[in-house]
Amino acid sequence: MATPSEAGLVIDWERMTRWERAEAGRSLRRQGWTYGEIMAVLPVVKGTLAGWCKDIRLTEDQIEAIKRRRPPGIRTGIPVDTQRKRRAEIARIRDEARSEAVELLTDSMWLAGVVLYWAEGCKAKNSLELANTDPRALRFFIRWVRAYLAPDAEFVLQLHLHEGNDDESARTYWEDATGLADADFYRTFIKPKGTGHRKNHLAHGVCKVRVQRCTNMWHRVMAWRDVVSEVLGDSKATI
Repeated sequence: MATPSEAGLVIDWERMTRWERAEAGRSLRRQGWTYGEIMAVLPVVKGTLAGWCKDIRLTEDQIEAIKRRRPPGIRTGIPVDTQRKRRAEIARIRDEARSEAVELLTDSMWLAGVVLYWAEGCKAKNSLELANTDPRALRFFIRWVRAYLAPDAEFVLQLHLHEGNDDESARTYWEDATGLADADFYRTFIKPKGTGHRKNHLAHGVCKVRVQRCTNMWHRVMAWRDVVSEVLGDSKATI
């Protein structure tokens, strides 16, 4: 195993910025060092180091090299892939969803919902939600989710209001407008004065509808979106 200097790192910990310290740890991890080996040369705790390196996955060759450096029967420092089964499950969900999409392309309601979500929905991982000022778009989203994803889907609302809007009346309005009577609400986001150029503040703000327990559904919708984007991006394709 190379030393930090052999790995091309010049370490002056006290003069390093926070980013430089993190990058030093990440650089050694990318080269196949265990957390224990990195902590032996960098004054950093394991929790911080794990946060820096959470997106770095060692190669099979690097893992085998670590095993060779460990005494027989000692597994300390050898990475364990705890997410392998989950990644395989997600791959299966997405593969099945792509097959579904091919069959559903001629269903106008399904296609409209996918395009709506493609344009307006949340793309952040594992969060199936749509924010809009138009109650009709949100009602359609709710109906679409229950028609194609989960008939018993449950939803939570969150409002984005401007300072001066009445939170209570806005909640009542959106409960009625979305058809989600007695809906649960996340904490309302209040945009303070002077943070935007909008002059016409919406009386009831923007409403976000989020599907509860939606991780697998989000993966399905992202796979559907990919198929639709491929079809619509192909000028020779017909629906």
